[in-house]
Amino acid sequence: MNKKVAVARLSIISNSFLIIIKLVVGIISGSVSIISEAIHSLIDLLAAIIAFLSVRISDRPADSKHPYGHGKFENISGVVEAVLIFIAAFWIIYEAVQRIIHPAPVDSIWIGVAVMVVSAIVNILVSRKLYKVARETDSIALEADALHLKTDVYTSLGVAIGLALILITGYHFLDPVVAILVALLILKESYNLFRKAYGPLLDIALPEEEVEIISQVIKDNCLGTINYHDLRTRKAGNYRYVDFHLNLPQNMTVKEAHDLCDLIEQNIKQQFSYTEVTIHVEHI
Repeated sequence: MNKKVAVARLSIISNSFLIIIKLVVGIISGSVSIISEAIHSLIDLLAAIIAFLSVRISDRPADSKHPYGHGKFENISGVVEAVLIFIAAFWIIYEAVQRIIHPAPVDSIWIGVAVMVVSAIVNILVSRKLYKVARETDSIALEADALHLKTDVYTSLGVAIGLALILITGYHFLDPVVAILVALLILKESYNLFRKAYGPLLDIALPEEEVEIISQVIKDNCLGTINYHDLRTRKAGNYRYVDFHLNLPQNMTVKEAHDLCDLIEQNIKQQFSYTEVTIHVEHI
């Protein structure tokens, strides 16, 4: 099974488990912060499903309708996930404010604390696995999914601490306050994710340090009067696209030009996996 698909499926299973236990405990205890965590996990589940579908589609080879491949499906999924997180955060804030206006006691606090700790542990393990595969495959969809779970770790621990403080102090208003803090962290997460996923949809150039590496590879192969210009880069999903014009001397044969282009392309791909290189040859 494809490594990206397998780890995305693991995320779906873990999030489904956490949603069930959080919802059950949240309803039993009446804790809005636990219920907000259940909603957070529900969004994580939707994100995991979107990531699962997008990595399956993005790895399809180019075809007549998608001559540049399907990589941007991952970026689209990231944007959708960011919007879902944004909506969920405002819903949590609304419910928390309603609880502040209409206070209600929280029951079965210790069970809630235990569930939040279990949730944090599960998400630490799954997010580490997601990050590992995301780095190996340069997948924005898996990185987005891992980011969701990493944030869920912090928010789960925050809710656990808030519930513990309620138990110690008896101040039940801390429950909706913690829920609002959770929502603010979720909003920050959605903003960061949206910015990272949306950029490639506008064909923004690769990061400056990556462009510098590519430029150096080309320069290292530009001997004598050979030079290049109009270097352009972009990214779609985990695929990088590089194209530039290479100026060659008039006396260079077609075979020599072809071999040089192959060498430059190979050297660039050694630096970055999943890279398509297009070289426009010109004579000077």
